[in-house]
Amino acid sequence: MRAAAELAVEGGGLLLVEATCNQVNQDGGYTGMRPVDFRDFVHGIADRAGLPRARLILGGDHLGPHVWRKLGAEDAMTRAEIMIAQYAEAGFTKIHLDTSMPCAGDPDILPDKLVAERAARLARVAEARHVDAPPFYIVGTEVPVPGGASHGHELAVTLPEAAAQTLAVHRNAFTDAGLADAWARVVGLVVQPGVEFDNVGVIDYAPEKARALVRWRQQSASGIAFEAHSTDFQKPEAYRALVGDGFAILKVGPGVTFALREAICALAEIEKVIVAPRVQSQVLEIARAVMHEKPGHWKDYYSGSAAEIENLLFNSYSDRIRYYWPEPRIAAAVETLIANLAANPPPDILLSRYLPSQYARIRAGILPRDPESLILDKIRDALRPYAAACKT
Repeated sequence: MRAAAELAVEGGGLLLVEATCNQVNQDGGYTGMRPVDFRDFVHGIADRAGLPRARLILGGDHLGPHVWRKLGAEDAMTRAEIMIAQYAEAGFTKIHLDTSMPCAGDPDILPDKLVAERAARLARVAEARHVDAPPFYIVGTEVPVPGGASHGHELAVTLPEAAAQTLAVHRNAFTDAGLADAWARVVGLVVQPGVEFDNVGVIDYAPEKARALVRWRQQSASGIAFEAHSTDFQKPEAYRALVGDGFAILKVGPGVTFALREAICALAEIEKVIVAPRVQSQVLEIARAVMHEKPGHWKDYYSGSAAEIENLLFNSYSDRIRYYWPEPRIAAAVETLIANLAANPPPDILLSRYLPSQYARIRAGILPRDPESLILDKIRDALRPYAAACKT
């Protein structure tokens, strides 16, 4: 988020930061943060980066009963209402309503009308509990569940008739619930443009496959933008094509943490060459040990031989290592790594090998050599194609 905030300052654009229902909720989520805590956390990062609050948008992603789906529908929805209320009260102004997942006792696939009615129920809470500007909403859920996909496959692009049906049933549900004013602030529809990634592969955007969907939006829903999830690792030209086709909101998550991990691994390899063994951070070895001691964040996503799993632990596109950086032993090792390389700046010859883009910027005199700057710039490399596409 620091890298994103600094890039937004540099480029003069908006920054949209979203938390999923799994990450942030009234029970703390896996980050340990409630919505107000996450708001304050992001505000602190933006303030330090010099990003005005007016250029920062806070969003809630997949807000609905997903976290409590093992409970009965009424109990799960009651808890989702509490969560939505806290997001609204904390000043989150972009709300993705996702009530598509079945709860205990529900059919495996919920009828569209029921999904929309549950979404309207949550919107009513947000309308009643927001504190400043009223929120705007995103509907539709043709995307992987929170946390990402565990394997790749060929994806069918959302059919125009399916998009039209989603929009129509939600409009009717909002109207029936007396939420016409709120419906006027439904600005986006989540659809599947045919992009995804798994542990080892990426499904690239093919504009010709989305042509019918794009034409439908232009002709029948021009006031609605498309939102695309799991756009990580697409080619730069794909982002430009997506924006041109009306996908105004492009989500990225593992793509930036993947870059963070690549930077830390690269610096760890440099450390092995220029820092005495007795004081090296051992960050990679410690991370590997912790991940094996606590496999909960990756065991359902990685499979294969022992060698294949070892490869995925440090190289997967899904980047399940992202959940482990806050672990105290790993965090302490990263701090040691940064301190070691701050005291022993990496030489050009090793930067050229391990961080070639950052090497080129150092040689050009536009990037400092300290390890934090190197890490942040590596992350910005993952974000720059998004920023460039949004300016086209």
